[in-house]
Amino acid sequence: MAKRSAPEVNAGSMADIAFLLLIFFLVTTTIEVDSGINSKLPPDEPPKDDVRIKQKNIFTVELNKNNQMLVEGDLMEVKDLKAAAIKFIDNGGGQGDDKCTYCKGAKDPASSDNPGKAIISITHSRATDYETFITVYDQLVSAYSELRERLAQKQYNRSFKEMEAAYDDSKSPDFKSEKLKDKIEDIKKKYPRIISKAEPKF
Repeated sequence: MAKRSAPEVNAGSMADIAFLLLIFFLVTTTIEVDSGINSKLPPDEPPKDDVRIKQKNIFTVELNKNNQMLVEGDLMEVKDLKAAAIKFIDNGGGQGDDKCTYCKGAKDPASSDNPGKAIISITHSRATDYETFITVYDQLVSAYSELRERLAQKQYNRSFKEMEAAYDDSKSPDFKSEKLKDKIEDIKKKYPRIISKAEPKF
């Protein structure tokens, strides 16, 4: 009895199928992108020699190698940092040209003159955990966000976050509106985010 020959599999189209599958997975796969700290670099301008910063306008935050936080030289818990930063930024202790008319702070003459001159300086050790630094930085950014929200509600009866979202939303009637842009810039000018990140210490 004659042996039956095994049927051959036509593999001519296998390369095409594999190529189509490869394209499918390349198109549908999403790649996670690491997000860092959202901050802008200062403009590349020569330093001005006549600029003098008063010590009372500097709010120092220091993280040591044990992830402990020193604020103005005193130990502080991270949960209390936001309130302390708001108190410093919104103090409004200046007089004359430095007077702040919209600040709600204690107007302590020994603290910051106005939000435009209030500088938050954050330093850390090389041994500080990255997570701790990000948490502290986030609290400082959150302090500015809260102050901007409060001023936007008072001046324009509108949320600052909503104003920014409406300006960037192509479906919004306020999309790229010059009037809305002026309002957003006004809030940012009154509460500029001035956070100085110094070189890490050993």
